[in-house]
Amino acid sequence: MSEPRLTNPAAYLQRLGFEAPPAPTLETLRLLQLRHTGAFAFENLTTLAGEPVRIDLASIEQKVLRDRRGGYCYELNHLFLALLQALGFDARGISGRVVMGQPEGAWTARTHRLSLVTLDGVRYITDVGFGGMVPTAPLLLDSLDEQLTPHEPYRIEQHADGYTLRAKVANEWRPMYIFDLQRQEDIDYTVGNWYVSTHPESSFVKQLMVARTGEGWRRTLNNGSFAIHHMGQDSERRQVADVEALIGVLQSEFDIRVPTDPTLMRTLERLITPQ
Repeated sequence: MSEPRLTNPAAYLQRLGFEAPPAPTLETLRLLQLRHTGAFAFENLTTLAGEPVRIDLASIEQKVLRDRRGGYCYELNHLFLALLQALGFDARGISGRVVMGQPEGAWTARTHRLSLVTLDGVRYITDVGFGGMVPTAPLLLDSLDEQLTPHEPYRIEQHADGYTLRAKVANEWRPMYIFDLQRQEDIDYTVGNWYVSTHPESSFVKQLMVARTGEGWRRTLNNGSFAIHHMGQDSERRQVADVEALIGVLQSEFDIRVPTDPTLMRTLERLITPQ
């Protein structure tokens, strides 16, 4: 059974600034990853609306490319992998365990999707769906060195169970996620997505999380707390007062076409109202 294919890769590439399909090179991969994290926001509005998050390729294309929405790892990294494969990259999906914000040594559920790309025998990880700390460049897998990106530096630690991705934040190497290269099938992503989008203890059903990158900045929105993080400078922060203002921020700062769903509106109002 063949893998599903993108229905309109040309329109997808145009959103990323390419008028013609680029060659499958490292420079192309770098440009695609950087532009993707700027063009398509990380967001979890669907879960907050109480709707199922559909992760088949056709549904993701409709939502992200035609409905002008964003998504999270099971959507954005699936879409991105399909594009890489359409361009001729040697790429496949892998998965990991998010440990950002957890105590050192924590071992969490396998709920993150990313991709492995091999170029001329050299292996890289690429990820466009990791929220406010998404790497904005592909990272060499088989290197222990600090790796610079257009945003924070990252490094990959190797250990008996796989790898740990760390980012340098405030001069501290903080763990982001643990991952390995185990083969993944659609059912593995279906199970992870089901947990993330429906489990009552999942942060994706309990709070609004939105992120987008740009040249020298990251924008994040957590419930009503909006921030612009400038690389090497202080962050700008403000509270969003009401749902109307929140929708304005989602549209103007994250380029998201917000669905007019009554359940979503009620949920957003509850999340930004001081308890």
